[in-house]
Amino acid sequence: MARPKKGDKAPHFEGPNEKGETVSLSDFKGKKLILFFYPKDDTPGCTAAACSLRDDYESLREQGFELLGVSPDSPKKHSKFIDKYNFPFSLLADEEKNTLKAYGAWGKKKFMGREYDGVLRSTFIIDEKGEIAEVIDKVKTKTHAQQIKELMELS
Repeated sequence: MARPKKGDKAPHFEGPNEKGETVSLSDFKGKKLILFFYPKDDTPGCTAAACSLRDDYESLREQGFELLGVSPDSPKKHSKFIDKYNFPFSLLADEEKNTLKAYGAWGKKKFMGREYDGVLRSTFIIDEKGEIAEVIDKVKTKTHAQQIKELMELS
């Protein structure tokens, strides 16, 4: 599936969060959404990126943003990850990888000369009309919230 780009309509998604509740794109209708894709709960890079968003959560909310993380981990793993790091946002369990694929966040990766399929760390900013406002392909894990603020020209 083609990766959505700035100006495209955001692909529909739907799946369980850490509580087993169904979350979908339509839940964010009329709101700005930071939809971030990451490979695995409780790993160094993923934790750094999520903690950066946690630490700037109030500031992003004041600017009108909702946040939702997505990985192929289970709702149970997400729940433990949220509890361990006190995340104020929800995490979508995409075990079937439907949302990852719809956003082009699942694909070929290389590590130490080996090629494999995996999550392509990326973030999509979706506007109130359900369109992609920005795409971040090179996520700076330790300063991800600041990266978003700079891109969106937020204070």
